[in-house]
Amino acid sequence: MSIPENLTDILARIAVARKAAIAPAPSTKLVAVSKTVAEDGIREALAGGQRLFGENRVQEAQAKFPQLKTDYPDLELHLIGPLQSNKVKEAVALFDVIQTLDRVKLADALAAERDKSGKCPRLLVQVNTGEEPQKAGVLPRETADLVAYARKLDLPVQGLMCIPPAEDDAAPHFALLLKLAREQGLENLSMGMSGDFELAVKFGASHVRVGSAIFGARDYATTT
Repeated sequence: MSIPENLTDILARIAVARKAAIAPAPSTKLVAVSKTVAEDGIREALAGGQRLFGENRVQEAQAKFPQLKTDYPDLELHLIGPLQSNKVKEAVALFDVIQTLDRVKLADALAAERDKSGKCPRLLVQVNTGEEPQKAGVLPRETADLVAYARKLDLPVQGLMCIPPAEDDAAPHFALLLKLAREQGLENLSMGMSGDFELAVKFGASHVRVGSAIFGARDYATTT
């Protein structure tokens, strides 16, 4: 199917999943993951009505999105990959949402850049629900402390994000993220990808991050 047809199919599946949701979010937004996708593919999605996109790397997004955001003023760009502190200035200038706040040092850098530029994207705290040593994200037991720290800095933390271990049943991870969010009074939950977004919707996802189901399979090994 074409990219617009894929988008229509996924949105229909989200709507069905919401009817069976355990704890439905007020709405569930589709973030089209466009890493390694050429500008033509992104424009095809835009022509199909998609406006939320997710990129993993600041440098790649800088090469594709400034003109696209000019052409489509309602385009919303999310950073869904780890953010290095030395890239904060560039990320704040380009992204509308950063979903990967995961440490005090990054919170400090975002606050400092906000004080300089007067701008700060909306933020989600990334939680390493599987406690995987190789993966970014704050540990579940440290989530409350990081959220409290960010709030003291007046950073606009609006929710939590997770990427469950690939080999695990995602349901317990989604349930944990929902529990942590409720404890912190946070409404937004970014969870679920191409293989499990319907399950994430059932656990209250406000945002699902879908790439290959929209744009087709990609060779992630060639990503730079």
